[in-house]
Amino acid sequence: MQISGGVQLSGGVNLAPGGGSGGSPSVSFGYTSGGFDPAIPNGPSTNRIDKFAFASDGNATDVGDLTVARYATAGQSSSLSGYNSGGNPTTNVIDKFSFSVDGNATDVGDLTVSRKAAAGQSSSVSGYSSAGHDGNPTNVIDKFSFASDGNATDVGDCTVSVDERAGQSSSDNGYASGGQPVINVIDKFPFASDSNATDSGDLTLARHGSSGQSSSTHGYTSGGYGGGYSNVIDKFPFASDSNATDVGDLNAQLNNTAGQSSADNGYASGGRYASNLDQIQKFPFASDSNASDVGDLTLIRTMATGQQG
Repeated sequence: MQISGGVQLSGGVNLAPGGGSGGSPSVSFGYTSGGFDPAIPNGPSTNRIDKFAFASDGNATDVGDLTVARYATAGQSSSLSGYNSGGNPTTNVIDKFSFSVDGNATDVGDLTVSRKAAAGQSSSVSGYSSAGHDGNPTNVIDKFSFASDGNATDVGDCTVSVDERAGQSSSDNGYASGGQPVINVIDKFPFASDSNATDSGDLTLARHGSSGQSSSTHGYTSGGYGGGYSNVIDKFPFASDSNATDVGDLNAQLNNTAGQSSADNGYASGGRYASNLDQIQKFPFASDSNASDVGDLTLIRTMATGQQG
């Protein structure tokens, strides 16, 4: 239920959530927020916000708290702040935390409906929360402004009603890939106008609980579950609508990682099923290859959300 993620950055400008990145040189840190420890049955969610550097491999540090401990939020990123929207326990809260100063998040608005396991996307001016679960899978695409704190508005629909999708962002469009019930669909919706998504291609493997990452030219969908846990990293182009290709592997088969993106690399942090659930993995955008372990989160967790700034 990521994530998306995370998974993300937006296009070559800024950022995107739950995963994605637009490859902005100004992006210096990845963030992993919320989640829970899958080793503790019915254990509590966390409100912790972790931060790790893109410039050098290393462990994350605890830099603040969300307003509500929860998991399965959608993550978004502006040039100044990270956002967490919705989540489980099911809520409509939109939290915001600063990239320039480490500290706690504040409640800055509400989604149009309380939901969990939505995918997050980000343009240069707005955050998006797409699909998710509000008692039943939904197809709603919500949008909220980065310039001023306030509630989201319903601006369109995904092509399918699902949850646990991975989110990606180019400079012009938001993407949501995979989902539960298990599908391989890649949806695309424009940032320039409020409208419905279109089916722009397929993943190589139908799955849910993947994390999303974004370079300036491609979207990535990593890990997930589709009849079994997967380590596959899929890649699809932003320039044309087409199917994804398998370009590498995470270092373990797992789902529900949080996705982050720098200008040069995609990241997947935490997760479910593998033994190293506090792990931060990194894979390059410049060449198709496998991910490597580059550090640890401050605690084991799954269904966390990723941001970058």
